[in-house]
Amino acid sequence: MENYASISPHVLIFPLPAQGHIKPMLNLAELFCRADIRVTFLITTQIHQRLIQYTDTDARFGRYTGFRFRVMPDEPPAQQFYNQDHLKEWLDDMVQGLAVNAKPVLEEMLCGYADTSVESSSSSGVMCLVADGWLSFAYDVANEAGVPVISFRCPSACCVWGYFCTPRLVEAGEVPFQDEDLDKLVENVPGMGTFLRYRDLPSFCRTKDKHACLGIEQAFASEIERTKNAYGLILNTFEDLEGPILSLLRSQCKRVYSIGPLHALLQNRLTQETTTLNNRSSSLWEADQSCLSWLDKKPVKSVVYVGFGSLTVLERDQITEIWEGLVQSKKYFLWVIRPDLITSNDDGYQTSEAILQGTKDRGCIVSWAPQEAVLAHRAIGGFLTHSGWNSTIESITAGVPMICWPYFADQQINSRYVGEVWRIGLDMKDMCDRNVVTEMVNDLLDGKKDEVERSMGRMSDAAKRSVTEGGSSCRNLDSLIEDIKMMSLNGEH
Repeated sequence: MENYASISPHVLIFPLPAQGHIKPMLNLAELFCRADIRVTFLITTQIHQRLIQYTDTDARFGRYTGFRFRVMPDEPPAQQFYNQDHLKEWLDDMVQGLAVNAKPVLEEMLCGYADTSVESSSSSGVMCLVADGWLSFAYDVANEAGVPVISFRCPSACCVWGYFCTPRLVEAGEVPFQDEDLDKLVENVPGMGTFLRYRDLPSFCRTKDKHACLGIEQAFASEIERTKNAYGLILNTFEDLEGPILSLLRSQCKRVYSIGPLHALLQNRLTQETTTLNNRSSSLWEADQSCLSWLDKKPVKSVVYVGFGSLTVLERDQITEIWEGLVQSKKYFLWVIRPDLITSNDDGYQTSEAILQGTKDRGCIVSWAPQEAVLAHRAIGGFLTHSGWNSTIESITAGVPMICWPYFADQQINSRYVGEVWRIGLDMKDMCDRNVVTEMVNDLLDGKKDEVERSMGRMSDAAKRSVTEGGSSCRNLDSLIEDIKMMSLNGEH
C-alpha cells in the first residue's frame, strides 16, 4: 500500500457558530493538523474576531502550515434567543441565515467554481467535509459535488439516539405530551425503556401543539437520513461511557467514530509540549482568571462550581432561588453569571443583605471562567451545571461530580444518564427551589459524597484510559484519520 506520508488530504470543517460547537470542532481540527491533514475551518466574521480577541488562536494554529480559517460574513441576525420554548425557531432562523453566506463559499470549495461575491481560492482540493449535524444545506452542497460528508454531532450519543427515535415517538403518540405524568416511562426509545421518563426527553417534545410536533418529526426524519447516509458520524464520547447506545447507532450508521473526550485526547497528544491548558482555549468570551487565585485559597473539594453554559437564560426569580440555595448551604461557591444570563427586567430589584453577605463570605461571581482549569482545580468538589455535553464530559474527565439542572435540547437526557445510569451526580431537573438547591449541594459535598465520588472516579479513569495510547478513542481517531487519508489515496468521492 502506498505510504501515507506523501498524502496530505484537505478537509473542510464547518461548525454551527455557537460556543458548544466551535470548541470541540477546533480541537478536532488541531488533531487533524497534527496528523498531516490540511484543514480549512469555516466560520463567521464575528466568531473569528472573538477567537482572536479572547484566545491565542493565531499562535495555536500558526504552527500548522496546513491550517487556515476561511471567514465569511455574518449571517443575517437571528431572532434573540429568549428561552427553551423558542429553541427550534431560533435554530431554524440561525441556520437559514447562515446558508445565505455559506452556500457560495461551499460551492466554491466543494463544487470547484467561484462566485464573484466571495473571496476566490485556488484549487482547494477538498476531499472531505466535516459538517455540524444541524447544517443540512452543507450536506446538500457536498452531495451535489460528490464530496464525502462526515457528520459531527456535538451532543452525547444518548441524545443523538433520542433524536433518531423522535419520529417513532411522534408516530406512537408519545410526543407531544402533557405535563401531568412526567415520571411515566417512555416506551419507544430502545435501550432506555427501564429508566427514561417523559421529563427526560428533549425539551422541544414538551408541547401541546400537534402541528408543531409534526414539524419536529419531519425535521428530524430529514436530519436522521442525512446522518445515516453520511460517510461517517463523529461523536465526542467514549466507549466505556456510552457503549450500549453507540452499538445502537452503529446499527443505523455506516461508521461511528467515538473519539472523546476531545479536549483530553488533544491534551494527551500534546504532552511533550510546554503549552498549558489555559492558553489553548476556544472561548468566545473573556475568561476572568482571578477566580483561579480565589480557588487557590480554598480547601480541597470544598467549592461548588456553578456554570450554565453560553445559551441558558434565567428569570430573576430563578437566579434568586439558586443564589439563596447556595448561600444557605454554607458552602463555598464559584458562579459564572454571564451579562446576558438574566432575561427579565431588573428594574426595582434589590438583592437581600443576607445573600450579599453570604456571597462576600463564601462566594465568587465572575462573568466567564476558564472552565477546564476550574474543573481541574483541587478546590472544586462539585459542579452545578446545565448539563450541556461539553460541560458534562469535561466534568467526567476532571472527576468532578455534578448537580444537573438541564435547560433545553440534549440536556434533559444527559442529566438522566448522570443521575440514574452512570450515578456520577444528582438530577435536579424541573426544580428551582432554594431548599432543594441547598439539600443537593450538601448531599454532593457531604451526605452522598463517597458514593458519587466512587462512581465518578471509575468513570473518570475510564475517560483518561480512552485517550491514551491503545485506548478506544485513541484507536478510533486513528481509524478516522486513516479513512480520510484513504479517501485521498483512492480519490474517493
